[in-house]
Amino acid sequence: MEFNVKKLASDAGVFFSRAMQFTEEKLGQAEKTELDAHFENLLARADCTKNWTEKILRQTEVLLQPNPSARVEEFLYEKLDRKVPSRVTNGELLAQYMTEAANDFGPGTPYGKTLIKVGETQRRLGAAEREFIRSASINFLTPLRNFLEGDWRTISKERRILQNRRLDLDACKARLKKAKAAEAKAAAVPDFQETRPRNYVLSASASALWNDEVEKAEHELRLTQTEFDRQAEVTRLLLEGISSTHVNHLRCLHEFVESQTNYYAQCYQFMLDLQKQLGRFSGTFVGNAESASPAAATSPPAAAATLPAVPTIPVVPTIVGVPNTVAEGVLNPNEVKPPASGTRRARVLYDYEAADSTELALLADEMITVYSLPGMDPDWLIGERGNQKGKVPVTYLELLS
Repeated sequence: MEFNVKKLASDAGVFFSRAMQFTEEKLGQAEKTELDAHFENLLARADCTKNWTEKILRQTEVLLQPNPSARVEEFLYEKLDRKVPSRVTNGELLAQYMTEAANDFGPGTPYGKTLIKVGETQRRLGAAEREFIRSASINFLTPLRNFLEGDWRTISKERRILQNRRLDLDACKARLKKAKAAEAKAAAVPDFQETRPRNYVLSASASALWNDEVEKAEHELRLTQTEFDRQAEVTRLLLEGISSTHVNHLRCLHEFVESQTNYYAQCYQFMLDLQKQLGRFSGTFVGNAESASPAAATSPPAAAATLPAVPTIPVVPTIVGVPNTVAEGVLNPNEVKPPASGTRRARVLYDYEAADSTELALLADEMITVYSLPGMDPDWLIGERGNQKGKVPVTYLELLS
């Protein structure tokens, strides 16, 4: 117990001495051993890497899990080294509600059928989101977290040791400087005419004592300098390893972008498929509604103005001068001829995959010729590209002239 108390007192004394020395350096009252410019650049680069890695890590966690309560829960489970419970995504929960609503409303009704279709797509979106979160966590968040909790902690520990070695070195330099000043003062040429020889003897004795003190301080300085240089080299090697960390994080960033690209590509494809399904289904539904309510035939669908829907052509009565194929709602591109006037140029906004032989597949940014025929659905036009001809949705086009 006595040994521990003495050690504790010694450590406390060293701590207060270093704190006082550090404060004096900050106030400019003590000399400080400066590190070379390259070492300082390595330190600045390491600090910058640590700070930005923390920010990127935290914001990526927010992106993957916007709910702060859920993030705290996951953090606690991780610290307790327990498995995080599986959590239903918002898309999967919405799919569940839509399916239950469809069962209540009747899965055979138009609304019930649509709810089932949309719910299934939401379920697929939720599953894709879950896979994206899992992939991003493994390939991106985990390496960043390992750097902060592993490599950076080692670097911080060695930097603290280097700081203590530097303070010890500066303390030894100050002690040596003080001893040399005292030795020079004691070794000043005595006055041989001094009537009191005792003073001369004391002066010579003090000079010898300070000479021993100088030698002792020089020996401690050499040892401290060696320890400082060794620690500086260890810290330098760790700091230079930041370049390897950047290379590793760059690879992880590419994997994160790849996962996110696949996720959004899946979502886009799921929604395109859903649009086509709803377009065909809503075309039939609108046709039934038109037959039940004549007033509905005069107003186009409101949703067509905002979403690139893919509706089918409703059945219209035969019109004089219009091919029967158009009037019956079944288009044969080979039988359609452009009108004498009214053709326009259009730029394609999005890729479009033709659903059947009557439609024309489109590529984003290409230019085509379009025109309308009497009796056609206002959401569709006839598009021509060279010898190819077919129906194209208006919402996929930018009409130029």
